[in-house]
Amino acid sequence: MLHVKNIDDGLELFKALGSDIRINILKLLLKEKELSMNEIASLLGITNGALTSHIKKMEENGLIKVAIERGSHGNQKLCSIAIDKILIEVESEEAQNSNIYNTELKVGHYSNYEIYPTCGLATTEHLIGEVDDPRYFAHPDRIDAGILWFTRGYIEYIIPNLLPDATRIDQITLSFEIGSEAPGVSNDWPSDISFFLNDTWVGMWTSAGDFGDVRGIFTPDWWFPNWNQYGVLKMLVINRKGTFIDGMKVSNVTINQLELDYKSTLRFKFMVPSDASNVGGITLFGSGFGNYNQDIRIRISYSKLN
Repeated sequence: MLHVKNIDDGLELFKALGSDIRINILKLLLKEKELSMNEIASLLGITNGALTSHIKKMEENGLIKVAIERGSHGNQKLCSIAIDKILIEVESEEAQNSNIYNTELKVGHYSNYEIYPTCGLATTEHLIGEVDDPRYFAHPDRIDAGILWFTRGYIEYIIPNLLPDATRIDQITLSFEIGSEAPGVSNDWPSDISFFLNDTWVGMWTSAGDFGDVRGIFTPDWWFPNWNQYGVLKMLVINRKGTFIDGMKVSNVTINQLELDYKSTLRFKFMVPSDASNVGGITLFGSGFGNYNQDIRIRISYSKLN
């Protein structure tokens, strides 16, 4: 998901979409999944030179990804869609409430866990311990992890609550790159992932797969080609109207029900229960892995207590 938080931030994206040729490129890639630049130029009836600037503009704005394939007849650039949806906030929370607290958690900064193999974690430079051994989730190096995965169970994080005194929480927004966890990889490996805040279930989302068809844009070169490569960027919002994922309501749990203020401990949990319909695991991608180069981002909107 490509998340545009306000109109000004989306100007370059809107320019990238403001071209019939670039829209036709997206349509071709949605239909064919992957095409070389030669194939795109031929299908559109334009020269490779004319196509190059369009491809560059779309890649810079996160609409497509370009991979180089080396063959016996030289290298060729292969293009594919880089996003599953675009979410644009026309009226952002900042426009309604200037009291915003932002923070970020590395995927290795969890506070509690109960996980089952297949499982593992790694920094951008090396694996942490041995794979499929849950004991290594307690290893001191886990703080530097940029990726972690497990088949079922949960991982929990404490969100820093450093709000000013005498304030209440009006909205919590979390953004993270996530996917399933298959033995090896599988683009068709559904997983029902539940989300909890302070042990209250707030919603569930089904991941389509454990994606490994192409290397993640930021995934390190040493990473194994048949392992988790990238996920999808999801945005979870809890506010007075309910809980939403990518703008779609997933539960009626509201921020008011949780009764959170400046003194509250905030414990956020990712979980695949053993009794889920699709027990397909979780992979969390942080900076240095996947397609988005970000950790778990949190934005809290707050206001003064009455």
